Amino acid sequence: MNGLSGLERAEVLTQALPYIRYYNGRVIVVKYGGNAMVNEELRQQVMEDIVLLRLIGVKVILVHGGGPEISDIMNRLGKKPEFVDGLRVTDKETASIVQMVLAGKVNKELVSMIEKKGGTAIGISGIDGRLIVAKMKDERLGFVGDVTKVNIKPVNDLIESGYIPVICTVGTDKEGNVYNINGDTAAAYIAGALNAESMILMTDVKGVMRDMNDKTSLIPELSVEEAEKLKKDGIIAGGMIPKVDCCVKALELGVKNVVIMDGTVSHSILTELLTDDGAGTLIRKA
Repeated sequence: MNGLSGLERAEVLTQALPYIRYYNGRVIVVKYGGNAMVNEELRQQVMEDIVLLRLIGVKVILVHGGGPEISDIMNRLGKKPEFVDGLRVTDKETASIVQMVLAGKVNKELVSMIEKKGGTAIGISGIDGRLIVAKMKDERLGFVGDVTKVNIKPVNDLIESGYIPVICTVGTDKEGNVYNINGDTAAAYIAGALNAESMILMTDVKGVMRDMNDKTSLIPELSVEEAEKLKKDGIIAGGMIPKVDCCVKALELGVKNVVIMDGTVSHSILTELLTDDGAGTLIRKA
């Protein structure tokens, strides 16, 4: 609120009060996508927003990816990233790289940022406590996993102890194999298991657009039925299809509403949750 007078700041807080009351004690799952994480200043702001939400009583769970970082390390190691239908081909070596980058690097960087902003966070992976149980999705993709079960108790234990859980999306099976899990899909299953009030997908686009070349064509709200029609009409296309599908899955699993928003815009989470304007595209059941 730099540049605002004391009176103007008080007015902003007063307008946010009904939303603060509403979300106090409710569960919000934030999926922070790799393509929205490339700007360090914005990452710092997102962590500030998450800490603020926790301080006003919102139970925030941060689920993160890290695709650009994984590709960068792979290239440094002389291993060329390969993709099929937008999913990373993951052999045993790549699975180890994914685990190293997400659980060992990105996860702990985000935890450290939250702690520096005054929050208390603990980072875990889908392997810890068998949080995310998975099976092979497609032999062509190797160790890319479909979620078969979520054991949510470790996350609930952290929430009840006052921590912000920071979860990276690698999973495991009963044989101990490590799977690369699509971050949006993992977030949907985790949000469903938590019976979350809302799931927010932070990416690098504004939301669902009627025309991707027209920044004013954002669709602020959609029902599942309307979203399916837009897919058939080709309005929802390309990489937005799996994101919308994950949103629909989250709603099927019991999440009350889901939002796709541009995580590269300053304080977009606060705009969505604590103002009348909202941010991105809200998708609801009906």
